[in-house]
Amino acid sequence: MSAMQAAVTQLVPLAADTFDKNKVTPGLLGFIVFAALALGVWGLMKSMSKHMGRVDFEEAPEPAGATGAPAADGPKA
Repeated sequence: MSAMQAAVTQLVPLAADTFDKNKVTPGLLGFIVFAALALGVWGLMKSMSKHMGRVDFEEAPEPAGATGAPAADGPKA
């Protein structure tokens, strides 16, 4: 058994006495991770908005023969 496993097995009973499963919260680390993800998403959306604003798309005109009725899928009998 490694030293880490031995330390964990000795500390688990100590934590079990004070651990209340009904009062578990994410704590400060959970808030920091959530805030970092939120800031990342906000930055990506801001960047995407800026890049989409720079797009200059002009649709190509339709060919002269394509202005009529849509083509049939197969030969008519």
